Amino acid sequence: MTAHSDPHGASPASAPASFTDADLRDLVACPTCDALHRLPVVENGARARCVRCHTVLTAPQDGAMTRIVMLSFTSFILMLAAVVFPFLELTAAGLTQRSSILDVILVFADGPFLVLALAVAALIVVLPLVRFAALIYVLAPMSFGWHPGLYAVPVFRVADKMRPWAMAEIFIVGVAVALVKVAGLAQVSLGPAFWAFVTLVMITTIKDTFMCRLTVWKTLEARAR
Repeated sequence: MTAHSDPHGASPASAPASFTDADLRDLVACPTCDALHRLPVVENGARARCVRCHTVLTAPQDGAMTRIVMLSFTSFILMLAAVVFPFLELTAAGLTQRSSILDVILVFADGPFLVLALAVAALIVVLPLVRFAALIYVLAPMSFGWHPGLYAVPVFRVADKMRPWAMAEIFIVGVAVALVKVAGLAQVSLGPAFWAFVTLVMITTIKDTFMCRLTVWKTLEARAR
């Protein structure tokens, strides 16, 4: 492949006769189409895109790690609040029933639905909490300019792989759909946990906009030396 500059700052990699460790270290693969690129120095606030599919390869931002740590810590606290406090209150025929996310999980904890309860607990609560904690562990020391903690590289790799499986936003969409159907059968009152969960989803979305995986990996590599 012949190397040329693209308007977004990234250029496809040429194919040398043989690769050295330095050559491989300089190559960046597009996460969407696997095209290999050699990236120039990308300034804070700028973006480098794949020349083939235009996926953003890197988008460093000044102070991004500090923001991610703060948002991850906020999300961690909101998730704990969403689990403990009442999520919904249903009133019908003079009877009132309050339920939390923990109550929903425990309802399916017996009998053949145990696997469902474990899946709900893992995908909605445990995995997001573990991912928030992992991001704080990896990024907090580097946001202060320190060396990364012990096993920071495998911890960040696990956190990155868990991202598609942390389905808090899918859960809140499902709840919104269910509320439309339940509203005609009973009076529904939204508890503090519901709003905590909605806020958590919005903060998580904002946090992901600050996350530049390539920048984190390069910082981990540089600070670990």
